[in-house]
Amino acid sequence: MKIFGIEFAPLYLPLKRRLQTLAVLFYVLLFLQTFSLIGFFLFIYLLFTKFYWLSLLYAIWYYIDFNRPYSGGRKVSWSKTWSIWKYFRDYFPIKLVKTVNLDPNENYIFAISPHGIMCFSAMINFATDATDFPSLFPGLEPHLITLNGQFYSPLMREFFMMCGACACEEKSLKYILTNKDRCKKKGQVCALLIGGARESNEAYPGTYRLILNKRKGFIRIALETGAQLVPVISFGENDVYNTVEVKNGSYIQTIQNFAKKYLNIGLPIIRGRGIFNYNFGIMPYRVPINTIVGKPIPVTKISNPTEEEVSKLHQQYKHELIKLFEENKSIYLTNKDAKLEIF
Repeated sequence: MKIFGIEFAPLYLPLKRRLQTLAVLFYVLLFLQTFSLIGFFLFIYLLFTKFYWLSLLYAIWYYIDFNRPYSGGRKVSWSKTWSIWKYFRDYFPIKLVKTVNLDPNENYIFAISPHGIMCFSAMINFATDATDFPSLFPGLEPHLITLNGQFYSPLMREFFMMCGACACEEKSLKYILTNKDRCKKKGQVCALLIGGARESNEAYPGTYRLILNKRKGFIRIALETGAQLVPVISFGENDVYNTVEVKNGSYIQTIQNFAKKYLNIGLPIIRGRGIFNYNFGIMPYRVPINTIVGKPIPVTKISNPTEEEVSKLHQQYKHELIKLFEENKSIYLTNKDAKLEIF
């Protein structure tokens, strides 16, 4: 049924389809900081009620626990097995593909591309067990590395840490990869979206435009810690929304650049589907996403790597990433002529 050009979903759909939509809606609202606003509102509201002591206790806890996202986080294993994540996975669906076995006696940086609009595959693959990470990579413990701002809100910080996520800071990655304190054993994985917020502005359907040429911090950390570097690419991540292409020098691009520079967020102009319709809203389209984990690049630990050593490993990583893309695009893409564009 269409009304004013909007195509509405049938009234009678299988329950599992409705639950899949609700699961993804939960994450979309999470990504759009809805729960951050709720967390801050509750914190302030309770201060003016007889339950003010709850906010005060949490404020003390927050102060004491402030550095936890930078020191290994606080994973709660059962949160990674919630049924909601399986419905989330099946909405698209999302699949995690292993190409080689990984040694649990090593630490790893999973360098993931592309960022996409809302990092759907990174969340489900590396912050939950829905795509069978534990059975695919036995002995490895993944930590999704996400923006520091996710750990400022009273509710958001606890939720992301429960899922094993940690802050995107040099000291955070080094804490995990050098096996300090809470991360004493080997087999630690930092799952890092290399392109960041800027790359989300380049997430056009059918394209793979990566912000990578000047991103060398993760390379230096790999060398300094001896962590093995693993190229990871998600086919379909950029296809879940219709993204409006922004012209160079336009007013919209100026706003995007401002948001990236001062707020560290991307502001892509997107069009998706709705909860009850197929062609208007903020929900992603049901497009398959396949995340391919490549073979690790051996890294020899160097306490103080030179720029030449960093650049050499960076070039090797780009070469392996392109190779991984080319070897798998014929399997997972309908456009066999697609190219990986690196900026």
